[in-house]
Amino acid sequence: MTENTLRARLARPPILVAPGVYDPLTALIAEQAGFEALYVSGAAIAYTKLGRPDIGLVSLSEVADTVTLIRERVGAYLIVDADTGYGNALNVERTVHLLERAGANAIQLEDQDFPKRCGHLDDKALIPAQEMAGKIKAAVDARRSRDTLIIARTDAVAVEGFDSAIDRVAMYRQAGADVLFIEAPRERSELARVVERVGKGMPLMANMVEGGKTPIVPAPELEALGFSLVIFPGGIVRALAKAAEEFYGTLKAHGTTDPFRARMFDFAALNDLIGTPEALERGKRYADYKPGQN
Repeated sequence: MTENTLRARLARPPILVAPGVYDPLTALIAEQAGFEALYVSGAAIAYTKLGRPDIGLVSLSEVADTVTLIRERVGAYLIVDADTGYGNALNVERTVHLLERAGANAIQLEDQDFPKRCGHLDDKALIPAQEMAGKIKAAVDARRSRDTLIIARTDAVAVEGFDSAIDRVAMYRQAGADVLFIEAPRERSELARVVERVGKGMPLMANMVEGGKTPIVPAPELEALGFSLVIFPGGIVRALAKAAEEFYGTLKAHGTTDPFRARMFDFAALNDLIGTPEALERGKRYADYKPGQN
């Protein structure tokens, strides 16, 4: 019988594709599309919950609350973006406790310093590699289950260069990281070099950002290079934001949603999607319940 953990899933093909989600609705739709794993994106939460850029404004409590709500709705593996861990190693301990309790199957930590930036923005700064290794060790020690994976991300390519990024993830691996993530390689050849330099002894993660610094490479090609996991963290927000812009523009121009109707769920279809008929039926069952019935 196959072990039903994220660790076991990453150890076998095919590559695991995790689309970005930011609330229970996007998580539900992604799960219904057949995805085994979902990436709870800090950037997507900033874009949607705050309407602001991914520059470190989202708090631990906002992420934990989001994960709790998503976990209540879906059973897929949840890979959670925890930014820098929201502070030092002691903050990382609390971050891991809260996110693991909320339902995270993997927690991603990065080695940026403040002011934090989205991995595909310029002018990032890093904390010392040794300090980050200590934070990874704190995360590993804090988790209650070995099945909760710790993902170590470095942003060193843009700040210190490719060789430094390789050196950093080697240190984070020694500290106990379960998955390694070198953010924002600039060319497809650099993605291949990540695998060549780090090796295939543990899962490697790639990040596909539409219009970002890394070229978009299809999942099968990333698998052929040697990656075990690929995320598409902000794609859903970019898609929905574009659709919303066009929807509101159409409504403003025509005073009706009729020109846009073919691109929308109607009332009944959306209720079917989210399970309204089933929920009402369960409610009726309890309303009609008589003591002694099963």
